[in-house]
Amino acid sequence: MSALDLLLQTPILLYTTVGLFALAVGSFLNVVIYRLPRMMEEEWRRECAHLTQAQADDAPMGSIPPPLPPSLSLARPGSHCPHCGHRIKARENIPVLSYLFLRGRCAACQQPIGARYPLVEVVTALLSILVVWRLGVTWEAAAALVLTWGLIALAFIDIDTQLLPDSITLPLLWLGLLISLDGWFATTQEAILGAALGYLFLWAIYQVFKLTTGREGMGYGDFKLFALFGAWLGWQALPLILILSSVVGAILGLVLLARRGQNRHTPLPFGPYLAAAGWIALLWGQGINGAYLRWTGLG
Repeated sequence: MSALDLLLQTPILLYTTVGLFALAVGSFLNVVIYRLPRMMEEEWRRECAHLTQAQADDAPMGSIPPPLPPSLSLARPGSHCPHCGHRIKARENIPVLSYLFLRGRCAACQQPIGARYPLVEVVTALLSILVVWRLGVTWEAAAALVLTWGLIALAFIDIDTQLLPDSITLPLLWLGLLISLDGWFATTQEAILGAALGYLFLWAIYQVFKLTTGREGMGYGDFKLFALFGAWLGWQALPLILILSSVVGAILGLVLLARRGQNRHTPLPFGPYLAAAGWIALLWGQGINGAYLRWTGLG
């Protein structure tokens, strides 16, 4: 009996394996969530300094030395305490367990470690198990896991910085279009229409809102994220995703505003609500739509 056959015949072993692997993925996602926005800001500063220097010297761009290489990447420098710079050892970097063993504090300086780190790891594990439970051990599940992990990173980055990095969103969008060639979640025609309509719909709302209020209601990253779900699930899934994200966003937005004592003009990230709604539609969208049609008598 092969290892795959053993996993297929032993659900507990399968889900445990998926969960443990996803915990490690969640640990890496913590690095992405923390570092990617800082890498983007560093790149913007270097590009601005490069252009400013070129303009100040009034010299052709080709004669200006290239900007310095980045000092931060997803792999360099190694994981370390942000308070004292203590380099985190392998035994201090075991997902969830190290946090519990160290009681949420740095082993060197005893400064608190944010609960966000084990939270992301646990959320990644739980959502990954749900994907495999729902879709089975299939190529569709493998693709859905990649999407799930990307959405987790996007949601937390948006919460922290109100940014949805193109370096995550666009590759996932193109992946959705590519897998539509085999019709895993949508046909190619549905995926192309979904990507186009998803982007254009939110873009149109943005333009109308800006013209009528003079303010920007959302960012271009939200347009690309909505287009991403159109590419994965087809244009038919867009109304459900929009309704789910709007309802969840309205409820949680009011709660956050009340807790923080902020007013209704305070900007709130829409990406996490959109990501959650799209993920729900990925796994249960057809069931939700079918239940709605039966409830209204249209199905």
